[in-house]
Amino acid sequence: MLNFFRRNKKTQPPTPKRIQDHGLGPKVRDASALKVIETLNAHGYQGYLVGGCVRDALCGVKPKDFDVATDAPLEAVSKLFRRSRIVGRRFPIVHVRFGRDLIEVSTFRQSISDKVVHDERGMILRDNAFGTLQEDAFRRDFTTNALYYDPTTNEIIDFVGGVKDIKAKKLRFIGDTKTRLAEDPVRVLRAMRFSAKLGFEIAPDILAQASSTAKRMEAIPPARLFDEFLKLFLNGYAETVWRAMRKTPLATALFPCCDPHSALVLAAMRNTDERIRGGSSVTPGFLVAVLLWEDFKARSTSTDVEDDDPAFATLKNQQSYVAVPRRFGTFAREVWLIQERLHKRNVRSIDRLVNHKRFRAGYDFLCLQAESDEQVRPLAQWWTAFQEANEIERRTLIDQLPKAPRKRRRSKGKRTNSVAATEETGNS
Repeated sequence: MLNFFRRNKKTQPPTPKRIQDHGLGPKVRDASALKVIETLNAHGYQGYLVGGCVRDALCGVKPKDFDVATDAPLEAVSKLFRRSRIVGRRFPIVHVRFGRDLIEVSTFRQSISDKVVHDERGMILRDNAFGTLQEDAFRRDFTTNALYYDPTTNEIIDFVGGVKDIKAKKLRFIGDTKTRLAEDPVRVLRAMRFSAKLGFEIAPDILAQASSTAKRMEAIPPARLFDEFLKLFLNGYAETVWRAMRKTPLATALFPCCDPHSALVLAAMRNTDERIRGGSSVTPGFLVAVLLWEDFKARSTSTDVEDDDPAFATLKNQQSYVAVPRRFGTFAREVWLIQERLHKRNVRSIDRLVNHKRFRAGYDFLCLQAESDEQVRPLAQWWTAFQEANEIERRTLIDQLPKAPRKRRRSKGKRTNSVAATEETGNS
């Protein structure tokens, strides 16, 4: 790896830009985060709010999480707070709890050190190299994420022009784009997320590397990619993110058996955003069911004897890319299996079906299909009418269903003759 600071000597300012006229006000004054900084300062350490909370506040978005950067060693931070613990192997940090609040505290790091371990392609495997405030700023990914807020002086400390980029609504890396993506391919997904969330324009050189970076997603642990999946699609801007991702190979890098241009997937992303904006509950299991639906259907109709359970095979195949936790995989499986029952509308089991714990999710799934599939539309309309109907109207709807043909029963006489003939043949 080339020395990052040597490559950037001309662009690295000798002193940071300190901004007091920023208008943040109370937006970043989270009581728990400020308590952490006050405690650090009281013991002789520096402490700053950093990253997303400062960026979002400058963009007029209410921060959800508050991170603190400090010159205190992790062990010292852990000893200062009773409810704290050191977590992470690749990038160790300290989690400090105040009631339900969780504050992430990280020690200043540097990007160039023998303690920063890379693989043969430049990806960071482990980062335990601690440094100064300035070194910490330059090792961060985007300029907009390398802003520090000092609550004691009410100043924003900016080494890399992050405030300028926020005003211009631009998203760019600190340093060489290829190097930063080689260090962590997930950064391209973060670019998609921040762009959708804040309405920022992604730098062309980042988008130009999307194809090559998508191929490197296989090097990222599938469990980590599930965490990114949650951040991408369950924060209220899933449709925007998906529209951007499907223009690149990134969508199929995460879900190789999904058609990125599927109308069902886009409808599900839009529906998820609407539910979040409306304050309704959402579950990752529903989006998993949508994204893997075509693969499940293909396996269900396959004659391959190896796929005894199409749902299990579908979920197992996906685990190599984005690892879906069991509870969400089970949710998706139940939504898939209930579709057949919704289609059949068995008169004897309709009441049981309506009371099934996944009926509502299965019905919502059916309605999303109906938006783009005319053959499913009458079925979705019937179930909608059934749920809105009173008991008498429900009986009428059920009576209008096509009657299943009855099985012909043999007469006793014929059965007796058949048995007798069998016995006579057996005795002869």
